[in-house]
Amino acid sequence: MNGEGKVVCVTGASGYIASWIVKLLLQRGYTVRATVHDQKKTDHLLALDGAKERLSLFKANLLEEGSFEHAIDGCEAVFHTASPVLLTAEDPQAELIEPAVKGTLNVLKTCVKMSYVKRVILTSSIAAVIVNASPTGPNGLVDETMFSDPSFCEEKKKWYALSKTLAEDEAWKFAKANEMDLIVMNPGLVIGPILQPTLNISVAVVAELTKGKDLFKSKSFRLVDVRDVSLAHIKALEIPSANGRYIIDAPVVSTLKDIEKVLREFYPDLCIADDENNDDTGLDLVSYKVSLEKVKSLGIEFTPTETSLRDTVLSLKEKCLL
Repeated sequence: MNGEGKVVCVTGASGYIASWIVKLLLQRGYTVRATVHDQKKTDHLLALDGAKERLSLFKANLLEEGSFEHAIDGCEAVFHTASPVLLTAEDPQAELIEPAVKGTLNVLKTCVKMSYVKRVILTSSIAAVIVNASPTGPNGLVDETMFSDPSFCEEKKKWYALSKTLAEDEAWKFAKANEMDLIVMNPGLVIGPILQPTLNISVAVVAELTKGKDLFKSKSFRLVDVRDVSLAHIKALEIPSANGRYIIDAPVVSTLKDIEKVLREFYPDLCIADDENNDDTGLDLVSYKVSLEKVKSLGIEFTPTETSLRDTVLSLKEKCLL
């Protein structure tokens, strides 16, 4: 129990990745102070092993300055995962960009105020790494030195990527100016069993594929397991030498055919529509290679995609979401 006696905060705790971070922290003996936007969506957190003894919930709002103070007070580390995830937005500035950027700064400012906080782990996204005008090509290597280009994101109306890129950029500037020990995690498309009672966007991709529909109109995917992503966040806290950014993405690319093969076990007559006029708007979505050396240095061993897909479907069936 390497977390015994340690108090940490998780923002946006009822979300997909955050719920798993809370679960693993409790398993490791940590005391967790978790913030949620809506206290009605917390039953799955309260049901976790160890929650009764070591989990406290706090209501907080990304746009409200100081609203994270109570939760962060007395914590030695903060996992900031709270940020909106939307594929489309009527008003990208209000729905995505402002909560992502202002919310991140709001949390970081609170961390600087509280003298106990030693390290902050921010959940960013691969979307803050790969969205730029010059695709890497099939042999290009994506690594932690790369950042998405905000003007390209804007031009292509990739609002989620823009929100993540701007929030991460502001976080790094703030951390540097305030000598903060900041670590940023950049996960890819995350699947795996869900703890929360509702569908989130990345798992909805799998739910739609079981109906033969492809939300992203993509011929191939990189799918990374939520349990690997959550564990990487915690290792980034526990390993003193952890630093900078960590890309957490699937080591292998899965084609629609590969995915269909696994899903056929559950849905024997499944047939996923293959969109011939597929346009990845210059994103070159998955033909690039990803350097995973850095995240592997945290001791992360990746769950095979077939296992993640199976576990995703089983968990969706269990929760009556399919």
